[in-house]
Amino acid sequence: MNSITTQGIEVSVETFYQPDYSNPMSGEYMFAYRITIENHNSFPVKLHRRHWFIFDSNGEHREVEGEGVVGVQPVLYPGDRYQYVSGCNLRSEMGRMSGTYQMENLDSRKNFSVDIPAFEMIVPFKNN
Repeated sequence: MNSITTQGIEVSVETFYQPDYSNPMSGEYMFAYRITIENHNSFPVKLHRRHWFIFDSNGEHREVEGEGVVGVQPVLYPGDRYQYVSGCNLRSEMGRMSGTYQMENLDSRKNFSVDIPAFEMIVPFKNN
């Protein structure tokens, strides 16, 4: 698991290869990732946007931006934890993702950026 803390917000990531949704013969590899966001601040925060950088080992680079995560813009009060699962498809057996969340301090109404730690997606047989 990869974790990073930015401005009192801890983001942790776990990845899982999805063989049932992959088709290696066609160059399609599906991965799921579980994100855990924890608010270690003394104020509530709201997650407004996400911005992902996706790198496929075949040289393909993509960016994905949008509101919230999995269709919601969660509010985390001090000590709260929010977890969600999403996925990423690759055209090769290995890739990497990293990114940022745009969050708002709900007390001060100021926006700030939170880093999402870089994580690798690797088909298990490539690790042998």
